[in-house]
Amino acid sequence: MKDFNLKKLYYSISEASKITEVEQYVLRYWETEFEQLKPQKNRAGNRVFTNKDIQLILQIKSLLREKRYTIEGAKNILANSGNSKDNISVKPMSESKKNVEDASAKSQSTEVKEISVEDLLEIKSSLEKILRFL
Repeated sequence: MKDFNLKKLYYSISEASKITEVEQYVLRYWETEFEQLKPQKNRAGNRVFTNKDIQLILQIKSLLREKRYTIEGAKNILANSGNSKDNISVKPMSESKKNVEDASAKSQSTEVKEISVEDLLEIKSSLEKILRFL
């Protein structure tokens, strides 16, 4: 995550947007999707973000944009981690990749396995290559 010095107690949405490099409309959307992100509002009704909110936004940004989790996946990780930065040890499934043969053998069982976005993109790329040959 970014190394920055947070010196204020509260930040406006425009300041939070600049610090986290996340657009303001995205911050508003994330507020509706992630129950942990609930910035307070001042008397004028404007959102005010705390240092904790900024850290949470950076965690969400990392999960969604760097680690490429879905919103549901990021919600599950934040819920299971207790929203503590120190408790999160996020590892996308691609870090523990399995061979395609293993995946096809397991697909015959009745269990449903999760597949990461990176794995799906790799499969998509392979299928597109096959289509070019046809």
